[in-house]
Amino acid sequence: MRLIKSWPDNCLFNVKSIIMNKIYTLLFFATVLISCEGSVGPPGPQGVPGQDGVGGFIGQVIEIQADLNSGTNFEYFVEIPTDIEVYESDVFMVYRLMEVADGLDVWEPLPQTIFRNNDILLYAFDYTLLDVRLFLDGTVDFGKLDPNDTDGLIFRIAIIPADFAKGVNIKKMDDVLKALDVKDIKRIN
Repeated sequence: MRLIKSWPDNCLFNVKSIIMNKIYTLLFFATVLISCEGSVGPPGPQGVPGQDGVGGFIGQVIEIQADLNSGTNFEYFVEIPTDIEVYESDVFMVYRLMEVADGLDVWEPLPQTIFRNNDILLYAFDYTLLDVRLFLDGTVDFGKLDPNDTDGLIFRIAIIPADFAKGVNIKKMDDVLKALDVKDIKRIN
């Protein structure tokens, strides 16, 4: 009868042994698959020549002058020129020329909130792959705004590759221009 009593211990040992053998076999084949290397193979064909960018990135900056007054319903649409390739992952930034101080341009990123008395004036934008909409928002009475706040405003629109935007302070237009190595800014109106 002792044979029956020792059977479960024996069975348990066999189950453990089978499981360990399967694990060792699996590890062996995984190691063989990972450590094997084949030949590199022939090089592929040369790609189509493209436009050079900074570190492989191509960014574009365009400048426009716009009126955001009652005649334009306090908004202005800018069509992206067809010679600029825009990808869904690109980041759009818009900057407004605030003033020229000591011969230097002062640019502020949008959205920009200005507090006046108890009211708020917001310069903002939204975009698609085809255009950018600049507009006014807020609690201020737009009809009572000074023409300096609405007429002849200068904006720069930067189209920045998403991977590139991670490493640059996109809130500062000068940093974006330097990083993208932009020499010419295209004025489109």
